[in-house]
Amino acid sequence: MKARRWLGAVLLALAGTTQADDATQKLLDCMRANVPPSLQIKEVELTSTDRGGAERLLKGKVYASRADGLIRVLLRISRPRDLDGAAYLMREGGAERKDEIFLYLPAIQRVRKISGASSDGSLLGTDFSYNDMKQLQAAFGDARPSLEKPTTIGDRPVEVLSLQPAPGNVARYSRVLAYVDRQSCTALKAEFFEGKTLRKELSAPAEGLKRADGYWYLSELLMRDVKENTRTRLKVTGVVGSSDELPARLFDPTSFYRGN
Repeated sequence: MKARRWLGAVLLALAGTTQADDATQKLLDCMRANVPPSLQIKEVELTSTDRGGAERLLKGKVYASRADGLIRVLLRISRPRDLDGAAYLMREGGAERKDEIFLYLPAIQRVRKISGASSDGSLLGTDFSYNDMKQLQAAFGDARPSLEKPTTIGDRPVEVLSLQPAPGNVARYSRVLAYVDRQSCTALKAEFFEGKTLRKELSAPAEGLKRADGYWYLSELLMRDVKENTRTRLKVTGVVGSSDELPARLFDPTSFYRGN
């Protein structure tokens, strides 16, 4: 009898795990669905503020799409003058390959592949890392996702998605918690932990949720480095275009930095 009870408990636990995995995957799929399969172009501003209050403004465009189910993101900077032409490219690898990140700096006129611990470095002097920018697009291929107890932000129900480094991956953060709005499947908040210490926090006002061509996006985000007392605000100032055509050169590591 004890053996039967033990076996029953094991089966129930396994069933619970399967349900949790299914629920996690459903949420991830919903988040990814906010990246359109067609090419979408947004104008953005990134304002970084150091601990002394000095600000630096970057302006550019974000090109994003899902090609063959895989997310592709390009950030191309136009201002300030010293960074005009700087570009960041993320290519999701899927089940067969690792995600790839590339950076082009006009000062050195060379494409650099970002990998390993370098993925957690500052993106063009902002409080966003290369990896943070990737995960903003719901590309979590190098993390182990799971769901925790749901909660609310303001009066909006949110799912709490926990992301931990996959075995063998070098990662700065021991855990990331993303608070995902149930209605839009968009993260209104994220917490980045080093061990048990909160290192960075991403927040977005719910009123900043907008739709373009039927897809949700946040028009304003604030990334705050708790330890360094710095912050970067990302604002989408407009959705300037979309197209069913996906110019291959935009997401090609050999040509992504070239102008229109």
